[in-house]
Amino acid sequence: MKNNFKKIFGIGFAVLCLVLAGMVASAWAIPMPTIQVGMEQAEGPEQLSSALQVLLLLTVLTLAPSILIMMTSFTRIVIVLSFLRQAMGTQQTPPTQVLVGLALFLSMFVMSPVWNQINESAFEPFMEEKISQVEAFKIAQVPLKRFMLNQIREKDLALFVNLLDGPKPATRDDVQITALIPAFIISELKTAFQIGFMIYIPFLILDMVVASVLLSMGMLMLPPVLISLPFKLMLFVMVDGWYLTVGSLMKSFH
Repeated sequence: MKNNFKKIFGIGFAVLCLVLAGMVASAWAIPMPTIQVGMEQAEGPEQLSSALQVLLLLTVLTLAPSILIMMTSFTRIVIVLSFLRQAMGTQQTPPTQVLVGLALFLSMFVMSPVWNQINESAFEPFMEEKISQVEAFKIAQVPLKRFMLNQIREKDLALFVNLLDGPKPATRDDVQITALIPAFIISELKTAFQIGFMIYIPFLILDMVVASVLLSMGMLMLPPVLISLPFKLMLFVMVDGWYLTVGSLMKSFH
């Protein structure tokens, strides 16, 4: 199991680097020069000087964490887990490191089919020199775009598509990655806040009940949160809250 997680994580990181490099090299069509006696436009990525290749690689590695956070299921999962901790009122328990680690491994579980598709269709052929960098970039974007399109709201996608200059895409698959990513992010944020609201409701009701009981008993100086916390923990354990929360999160991805 540990080796499988390492393999999936390695493939996912390499794929993220491929996708971002493809965005830099092809999505914005940036002319990349070769360094010789003079300066001229290169005909392909293979003509880049070693210095520019290292610079491009460092850029990809710098932005890879942002891709991991914004282009996968990580955003929704970590926000919902943060809402859960705030709703329970347990301050820093579980610690932030634990929540982020759990969100990371859950994201790896959700994204593993996408990484496997990209690994089989783009990464392995590229490593075996069967396809070029540009072809690997284009192939690697397809499963990732399909995943984001399945989670995105039509309203959010239409917002950024309408803001783009030039001809509009004929189908959803023709949407540019530059419009798809921000639309996916705001869709994930709304979905995460909706799930967080549903999580807050039972804990809020429990707080109101405890506050009403304390008020009726005349205990005005006793903080209701202090009394309701043990009841929240008991309720969460009795209904197997982690199972329900994680199970609902996994089922929310389609």
